Amino acid sequence: MMYMSIILAAGEGTRMKSSVSKVLHKVCGREIVKYVIDATEKAGIDKNVVVLGHSKEQVKDCLQNENVVLTEQPIGNGHPYGTGYAVMCAKEYINDEDTVVLLCGDGPLIKAATIKNLLEYHENGKYALSILTCMFDNPVGLGRIVRNLDGTVDKIVEQKDADDEQIKIKEINTGIFCFNGKLLKEALLKLDTNNSQNEYYITDTVKILGAMGYKIGAFTLNDEREIKAVNDRVQLAEVNKLMQERINELHLRNGVTMIDPSATYVDADVVIGRDTILYPGTIIETKSIIGEGCIIGPNTRIINSEIKNGVSIDNSKVIDSFIDNNTNVGPFAYLRPGTKLGKNVKIGDFVEVKNSTIDDNTKASHLSYIGDAEVGSKVNIGCGVVFVNYDGIKKHKTIVKNGAFVGSNSNLIAPVTLEERAYVACGSTITDDVEEETLAIARARQVNKPGKGKGRF
Repeated sequence: MMYMSIILAAGEGTRMKSSVSKVLHKVCGREIVKYVIDATEKAGIDKNVVVLGHSKEQVKDCLQNENVVLTEQPIGNGHPYGTGYAVMCAKEYINDEDTVVLLCGDGPLIKAATIKNLLEYHENGKYALSILTCMFDNPVGLGRIVRNLDGTVDKIVEQKDADDEQIKIKEINTGIFCFNGKLLKEALLKLDTNNSQNEYYITDTVKILGAMGYKIGAFTLNDEREIKAVNDRVQLAEVNKLMQERINELHLRNGVTMIDPSATYVDADVVIGRDTILYPGTIIETKSIIGEGCIIGPNTRIINSEIKNGVSIDNSKVIDSFIDNNTNVGPFAYLRPGTKLGKNVKIGDFVEVKNSTIDDNTKASHLSYIGDAEVGSKVNIGCGVVFVNYDGIKKHKTIVKNGAFVGSNSNLIAPVTLEERAYVACGSTITDDVEEETLAIARARQVNKPGKGKGRF
């Protein structure tokens, strides 16, 4: 026996009002459908089949590195619609001995533990079909679960078809099912489009398998938040908030301090070490890794970067960068892609670094631009220093070796090299290499003109 999932991701998602497939919109930095796939894998599912339809090429590109089988649901040109038809399009992958879980590709909050519990309930009860249900205080518009006296399911009744007693039922159908593979295929053969929408409904398998004499089970989910789906931008925002609460709680329980979790945004694939403190307004995105004992924020954004232990980043932006132990960044610094900072480095306020390596114990304390550079250890970059890396056509590299000193308000015109312990006087524009332990002064001599300032104000 194998566990198999069928993930429905063929919907058009018109209410999203987007050129992006609904299941590819991101929740905490990860595409919606990838949460569903991740949950199935953690639940022990052996084979995932994703049914594509609208925007199929987008979804294919997104899932090309995922361990899934992709199948297509033909759209338009007289092809039928409905969840039942979507499952039919995956029929060739269903083996008789499989246990099949049917999931919605737009429901990212479903947990692996819930899928696993549904599978166990299904097998222990020897059901032909098990429905994941949930209790709603206000189940308006949702299909009600009508049970037999022995607790098995008799039928699912949509609200518009419910009588006065059925309308009072609070147990609803979540749209998540677990099937015996052989019986699912038999039931699919008996589906029809004899309904107001002229569609194949997977919910009709309840009636079909019940009429064949098989038991239908219902496993009740306690947390209704898990089944929230995304159909428009309002629901996307709601799901984002719920997922962020879940992610933040995980980090808090693992030893991370968040001064205000409601004002701290951490993507799903971020790793944070214990004893790190996140201040309000902190945003950590994509696959960033934050070490132990760091202080991040307030109002700091880190994107796809690795931060080692004991680092402090204050009111700054860091993109595709690496920061080694005990380095301080900010406030108001900007680390652009390709930045690599060593240990005990100081990148101060209004300093911008791009595609540069800066070694241990170097300081650029304020108001400097360092681009396309190799900067050694124990270097001092003065206030207002600009690494002039672009000649209008190409980018060029500046090399500043260990122990060099670059005075304030200097320009280093690349390509240029400052050798070890070279000293650049303040206000210099350096166009030639500076030898080891050499003082470079590249500025016009000051000339004072007595009396020439008179009458200018």
